[in-house]
Amino acid sequence: MANADVTPLATPLVDLRGKKGLVIGIANEHSIAAGCAEAFARSGARLAATYLNDKAEPFVRPVTDRLGCELLLPCDVRIPGQLEDVFSRVQAAWGGLDFLLHSIAFAPRDDLHGRVTDCSVAGFDIAMEVSCHSFIRMAHLAEPLMAGGGCLLAVTFYGSEHVVKNYNLMGPVKAALESSMRYVAAELGPKGIRAHAISPGPIKTRAASGIDQFDELLEAAALLAPEHHLVEISDVGNLAAFLVSDAARRITGTVIPVDGGAHITA
Repeated sequence: MANADVTPLATPLVDLRGKKGLVIGIANEHSIAAGCAEAFARSGARLAATYLNDKAEPFVRPVTDRLGCELLLPCDVRIPGQLEDVFSRVQAAWGGLDFLLHSIAFAPRDDLHGRVTDCSVAGFDIAMEVSCHSFIRMAHLAEPLMAGGGCLLAVTFYGSEHVVKNYNLMGPVKAALESSMRYVAAELGPKGIRAHAISPGPIKTRAASGIDQFDELLEAAALLAPEHHLVEISDVGNLAAFLVSDAARRITGTVIPVDGGAHITA
């Protein structure tokens, strides 16, 4: 059960009481996955979360402890068996799962900073494995745990649809992630399992810092957005909480921007 000493959270936007969710991708308190986990917990959900490795755990645990996460498990999707073990532990602890957040992405530095035209086979494979195929694997593992239906969320970026300077290899990879999400939504829909991709505007996270000249991307996003404001992780979290709630039970297969309207401008 959740820790009774957890710091009280703000008033929930939706009711997730009784729902159990797995959050994959918290790197620290500033990560998008942390903002989503906060919104899930604030709305009453019981949570499990993962950390990449021993080096990452000290940055993840303060977040998950504060939110009362019941399970915190290691998960590097490139290590055979680790992802499967996470779902086995969730099944053993809870017997089922109501929602999942996939918020992980990676590309080797040389391939990320170079032209798509020049990317290596190995770099492309790694980027696709971690950033896209892992979502398909998670859907496969979550399916038997969602006997009563559920929701799968992935995090994308508008560099999947438009050429964004310096986003490079991650553009095609995120496009593949979005397409995979739609096929998963179609295939699992008859079982009541929904799927979405949330597309935030640029947010200053640890993962985003790997993109060359990212500060310029932040400035450009603020100028493009009609309100001239950057998105915060709490904005992403609020949408994520709604999408996994029963209030969104008839919505599936969507890519939803959370970018202050930047996507409508040229």
